[in-house]
Amino acid sequence: MSPRDDDRQPMVGRRAPLIDGIEKVSGKAQYTADFYHSDAYVGRLFRSPYAHAEIISVDVSKARALPGVIAVITGEDCDKPFGIIPIAQNEFPLSRDKVRYRGEPVAAVAAIDEASAEAALKLIDFKVKELPGYFTADEARAEGAILLHDDRPGNLEREVHSEFGDVDAGFHVADLVREETYDCAEVTHVHMEPHASLATYDVERDRVTLHSVTQVPYYLHKRVAQCMDMDESQVRVIKPFIGGGFGARTEALNFEIITCLLARSAGGTVRMKLSREETFLTHRGRPRTRVKMKIGMTKDGKMTACDCVVEQTGGAFAGYGIVTILYAGSLLNAIYDIPAVRYNGFRVYTNTPACGAMRGHGTVDVRHAFESVTDMMAEELGLDPFVVRRTNLLNAPIRTINDLEVTSYGLPECLDWVEEACGWKERVGKMPKGKGLGMACSHYVSGAAKPVHWTGEPHAVINLKLDFDGGITILTGASDIGQGSSTILAQVVGEVMKVDFDRLTVIANDSRITPKDNGSYSSRVTFMVGNAALEAAENLKAIMIEAAAGKLEVKPEEVECMGESYRIAGQQGSDIPYKEVVAAALVDTGTITVKGTFTVPKKFQGGKYHGAGVGPSMAYSYSTLAAEVTVDEITGRVIVDKIWVAHDVGYALNPLSVEGQVQGGVWMGMGQAISEETSYHEGLPITSNMLDYRVPTMVESPDIEVKIIESIDPNGPFGAKEASEGCLSGVVPAIANAVYNATGVRLFETPLTPERIVNGQIKLERLKKKQAAGGES
Repeated sequence: MSPRDDDRQPMVGRRAPLIDGIEKVSGKAQYTADFYHSDAYVGRLFRSPYAHAEIISVDVSKARALPGVIAVITGEDCDKPFGIIPIAQNEFPLSRDKVRYRGEPVAAVAAIDEASAEAALKLIDFKVKELPGYFTADEARAEGAILLHDDRPGNLEREVHSEFGDVDAGFHVADLVREETYDCAEVTHVHMEPHASLATYDVERDRVTLHSVTQVPYYLHKRVAQCMDMDESQVRVIKPFIGGGFGARTEALNFEIITCLLARSAGGTVRMKLSREETFLTHRGRPRTRVKMKIGMTKDGKMTACDCVVEQTGGAFAGYGIVTILYAGSLLNAIYDIPAVRYNGFRVYTNTPACGAMRGHGTVDVRHAFESVTDMMAEELGLDPFVVRRTNLLNAPIRTINDLEVTSYGLPECLDWVEEACGWKERVGKMPKGKGLGMACSHYVSGAAKPVHWTGEPHAVINLKLDFDGGITILTGASDIGQGSSTILAQVVGEVMKVDFDRLTVIANDSRITPKDNGSYSSRVTFMVGNAALEAAENLKAIMIEAAAGKLEVKPEEVECMGESYRIAGQQGSDIPYKEVVAAALVDTGTITVKGTFTVPKKFQGGKYHGAGVGPSMAYSYSTLAAEVTVDEITGRVIVDKIWVAHDVGYALNPLSVEGQVQGGVWMGMGQAISEETSYHEGLPITSNMLDYRVPTMVESPDIEVKIIESIDPNGPFGAKEASEGCLSGVVPAIANAVYNATGVRLFETPLTPERIVNGQIKLERLKKKQAAGGES
């Protein structure tokens, strides 16, 4: 940022509270479930009690005849499949030919009250022919297994095979080659707000308006129109306040489309509020993932090759599966200098709720395996883990072997700060029994370089409106889901225009009013929408400077914007008040609307090989983490005492919100490391509540010390890039490495539960006794 001769606090770089914070903490914020309509019907779902079955009949005649019931719909009311990826749409809002998981919606009811709706569900007669259920990848891929989808042989949604460099030659020259297999549990998002939607159908105009909890209003808009066989101009999607997402809401979900179908069938308004259990069933979490990781390394710690095999248990439908399995392989690169990488990935259909995108999409389990094996090899070679990471640093800017462009790279600074802050050199290996330190590194994209729907339109659009009152209205389709994106957009515009928050209003997420945006996923909003806001603000400032130049009778290039005034550059006393410049700008034009757009240049959109569209980004964030843990030697319970995290965010537009996002990512990763796991019994979810699904509470939350590293990305708005996902992937291996440091036990399954740790300790003691007796190692 350039220095100013005024005393106004800069808008970017400021520790600014979120602009919607008052509404949230005061209870004034209205979420989808808060909207009350006296004439709204109650929507309820009839869900399959079978994990896998051919549908013989769905008889809803008794339910329709029940007093108080307005409408009942089944799969016969919608023959259009949907899904986030255009080439992988194989889910129907309500099941048609067969059911593929326990809890899949089969029918839906709209009634005048909850009692009538619940009574109607009990009257639905559902007849099926049961089929074998496949709840693991091994079962689904076994010879003779019945296909969940007829067009997917072997129950494989997608398999990916790639090799960059000569992997076999890399292993040949290595002094040490290590291969290990990790089994990482399926986890889910557990956002605070359960799913809900509210749909109103206008019978006379044949239009539908949907309020919902989505992260992707544009993609939801398209799927609603598709499934209802309506022109997209007849659909309106509004996203109110949303209580978290973390990827769970980055695609159209069945209940959202069902609510719209119900509203049309009922000829009015339908309100659908899902229970916590139903929210778990809707899922879209991180899939159970088996990772076989093989790394070659020279005696000085230089990596020579990597061979990775990933198998993901994806659930019943495609969802984001194609993208997830590609991310798992592509982001093996762009963090370390590895000359050769081979990847084989398999995404498998199973009779469980569909998985999807979750914070750190596609990268978390693979990064856990990579960082864990790297630590094991460092120990075998007698090298410090920090030294090994430094030995393999990239020399940015660089284009990786799989065509990812790295333009800013703060990982060296991250390593330096964490090593010193945690006292690594002084403490590791010298701590009391049961206490340990571990470290790891991670990274992530700043938005996918290629959108899900490739239309040729810009990746992001911002409209700014300036009117007689002097207020600047920022119109955006980007979803603020709690991460503070609306605040960031206001800061970017305010910085360019040199005005404060009191001149700015953000209006977001109403498809009738705001420009289309692809949504909040893959950490794209700050980078892409921020750049669009920057361009829009520059365009508006140019108009204001031209108007000021007319009043000052000078050339526009001689005018200096001071925010609340404009003046001849360097001339004190020549100031014209902001409102006068606004009035001059409105002459002959009236209300001013300007636009800013952003599109990722082709250089950053990846290579030409199959699957190259997933992984490329204009910028990557980098993190180093250290974890200090205490492990109870009797119970095996892990207590995370402290986390140190340095995160390269390019430039912190709002350090307050950046720190909050980093802390949230660390906390989420800690849950996956020590306690979180979805479980099923023959397809029946048995952890679909807040008691059995073990999310860490404030009691388990450690002190998290955050250091913001600013590498100033050349393409980000004011140098900014991703801030909320990159650190998560490093948390799991940092804690696992710390547990090993404390106990000597290496676990190859997550979460690191007390039972697994105790069993590991028992095996370790037996091994030590056997070695002492002269047995095999």
